[in-house]
This record gives sequence, structure tokens and C-alpha cells, in this order.
Amino acid sequence: MSDNLPSIDQPGPARPRFRVGSAPDSWGVWYPDDPRQTPWTRFLDEIARAGYEWLELGPHGYLPADAAALRPELEARGLRLAGGTVGGPLHQRAELPAIEAQMLEVARLASTFGAGYVVFLPAMYRDLTDGRQLEPAGLDAGQWRALTEGADHLARVLRDETGMRLVFHPHAESHVETDEQVRRFLADTDPERVGLCLDTGHVAYTHGDAPRLIREHADRIWYVHLKAVDPDVLAQVEAERLSFADAVRRDVMCEPGLGVPDLDDLQAAFGALPDGTFVIVEQDLYPCDFDRPYPIAARTRKTLQAAGIG
Repeated sequence: MSDNLPSIDQPGPARPRFRVGSAPDSWGVWYPDDPRQTPWTRFLDEIARAGYEWLELGPHGYLPADAAALRPELEARGLRLAGGTVGGPLHQRAELPAIEAQMLEVARLASTFGAGYVVFLPAMYRDLTDGRQLEPAGLDAGQWRALTEGADHLARVLRDETGMRLVFHPHAESHVETDEQVRRFLADTDPERVGLCLDTGHVAYTHGDAPRLIREHADRIWYVHLKAVDPDVLAQVEAERLSFADAVRRDVMCEPGLGVPDLDDLQAAFGALPDGTFVIVEQDLYPCDFDRPYPIAARTRKTLQAAGIG
């Protein structure tokens, strides 16, 4: 036997604990179509070149919405789909049918690629583009019930129709943004059907404690968006009472490892999550120069590998 051949008892390389990917958001994509956003073919080229295997669809219509057109694009780059994204004012009962229809459209596309999750983004109370106040920051009791009962309904329909799971994404300037609101949402929704997409950056934006939430609610955290916040920029944003849209333009979101939450603290908390949990990197960059995202994505991939996240 050649000395260069491994013995049958020699272990192979360890499999990563988590399924790590990125998303169009990290390439400055917030809308289905916007000339200030990275072209979708460039996004796919660069996410693969940065070393990621998994991705999300992003805003419905950014990537081709026809499976026959999208499949060869993903396969040519060795990319796999983690999930799709949908959002809306779930606290307004009259909007539920339209939200459900959009969710199923996204889910049916994503499920053809084996994706298992739909990430639900609640509507924001300030405009994402210009920061205008759209409605009060708090919900009354009826609106809160509409939100939580709507989430339960969508999760049930999604599972029955496609076999996929709903993960709710607390978001800055939405009605579920603080740690207290996250805990209340989890208490008021079906633990068997509704999971959480914990976005570490959005938690940090409201001075929450993402590692603690992970440890406390690991059974409900089925999906992670990994972000970091620059605390110095956040302090400026708060002092000037800027909107989230303005904060992003100030680069309030930064590379993991360069802001909060601390990456070591997150890595330790991730130990409570099951193997195979999706950890999807997102760094809000809208709008951005097209040459900016790739170097950040490549550095972040190496940072996460060095941190033992995957």
C-alpha cells in the first residue's frame, strides 16, 4: 500500500456544524428591481467566488422567479437555496390574504430547489427609503393579536401547502424589534409551527442581547441572520434621531467581528443550536458601489471559518 494513501481508520475532515451562506442584502439589494443595486448575475458570481454555498432569494423578482431560468444559474455556480423572503403588515387583518398569496408564490419557487424556510419580515413603521413615520411604533391589543394569529396562520398554510417552515424576523423599526417584544411574540405564537429568524444585527440595533436570546430560546431559533452593528455609528444615529434607512447609509451595519455582538460570544451561544442550522450573513449596504460587496463577503467568509462557525 502506498504511504500516501490514508488508512481506512483515518477520520476525514470534520463537517461544519452550520450551513453558512449569504444573501442579496449583502450586495446592497433591498428591492426586486433598482438600478442602484448589484445586478443579479454579478451577485451570483461573487457569492460563489467568496466561498459561500447557500443563499436566499432576496426580494421576490430580484433573482429569476421562473425555476427553469434560475436552476441552471445556481447549478453552474454550485449554489444551493436556503430559503425565500416575504413581508407585509401582518398586524392589519385585511392584508392577510394578499400576504398569504405572496408567501405561497415565493415558497413554491423556493421549494422546487429543496429550500426549507420562508423568512417573514414584518412591516416597518418608518419608510425604509426615506425614514418617514408611517404609523405608530406600538400596536394596540387587537393589532398584536392580528400579528401573532396571522403568523400562526401563515405557518400552518406554508407547512400544509409546501412542507416548508416559517421563521419570523424581528426587524429594526418594526413592531417586533426589542428583546421584550421578541419574547412576547414567541410566547404568543405556536412553538411547533412558528420559528424565529434571529438577526443578530437588528437585535444589537435596539441594544438587545442576541447571545442571551439564543441561549434562552434555542428551541425556537431555527434560522440565523448574522450581522454586526458599529456602536459608534449607532450612537450618532441615536443622538441625531435618524431613521434606520439613514443609519444604513451611515454604515451602521459592519462586518461580523468588527462590531456588536461580539463574535466570540455569538459562537459560544451558537452551541445551543442544532447541527445544520442556517447562518446567513447579511450586511445592509443599500445603496452601495458595485465594487464594494465582494471584498467584504470574502473577508467575512474567512472570519467565520476562523471563528469556527463554518
